[in-house]
Amino acid sequence: MKLYKTLKGVFLRSESSVYKLNQQWDEVVNRDGLYNYLSAQTKTAEKIIGDDWQTDLLPPIANQEVWAAGVTYLQSRDARVEESQTSGGSDLYKRVYDAERPEIFFKSAPQRVVGHGQDVAIRKDSTWNVPEPELTLFINSKGSIQGYTIGNDMSSRSIEGENALYLPQAKTYDKSAAIGPCLYVIDSPISQDTMISIVIKRSDKALYEGTTALSRMKRSLDELAGFLFRELTFPSGCYLMTGTCLVPPNDFTLQPGDVVEISIDGIGTLTNTVAYN
Repeated sequence: MKLYKTLKGVFLRSESSVYKLNQQWDEVVNRDGLYNYLSAQTKTAEKIIGDDWQTDLLPPIANQEVWAAGVTYLQSRDARVEESQTSGGSDLYKRVYDAERPEIFFKSAPQRVVGHGQDVAIRKDSTWNVPEPELTLFINSKGSIQGYTIGNDMSSRSIEGENALYLPQAKTYDKSAAIGPCLYVIDSPISQDTMISIVIKRSDKALYEGTTALSRMKRSLDELAGFLFRELTFPSGCYLMTGTCLVPPNDFTLQPGDVVEISIDGIGTLTNTVAYN
């Protein structure tokens, strides 16, 4: 099942039917047993005919913060090591990849998050900007993973590569986080065979394409969620991006007008256009 947030309200798509839920986003999602709750809603909620409900799509978020995990895939580790060679920080990424404790950092407050069809931003003071496709968890206030979405962790690699302490500036700014197009809710953990892919287009021409499997992640999803919730509380739940698995070549940087399409099996495709703030 898939939950969508629009200007018209919250909608549930189950198989071929769509239902409008007469509740606010946080009231719907922040609960245990979300799949069973939504299944029950299909028996009582208003059934929607037509596709007008899909207009004015918003990111599937209300009062949730967005956090992110780093260096969870070998390819990400190698990219971070390479970008940090001149700053002397490359050994940090090797260590965190092998450490018991993962890298987890704050990514975005909800008001800075964009959704499907909206613009993501690159920094004007960065010379090397990339998107990072990431499976993103929705975790309720009790620390239980209840759903999944697609995340784009926009990153300024020139800033992070200059000094690892600049990570917040490289990662956190207006429109640096995109999630959507929906919250995907299933009755069991997402399969390790799930495929994640990205296409970056410029003037309708694909400049970079890549695909990988969730199984290539070194850490488990429950492990990452557990570390996030060790000393933090989230009254409305939160989102956690789980790390990038696909990295464009070092001679590539995003430009305004580029289109980023990230797809994950079962969830769909998150599409964003690149712009300056």
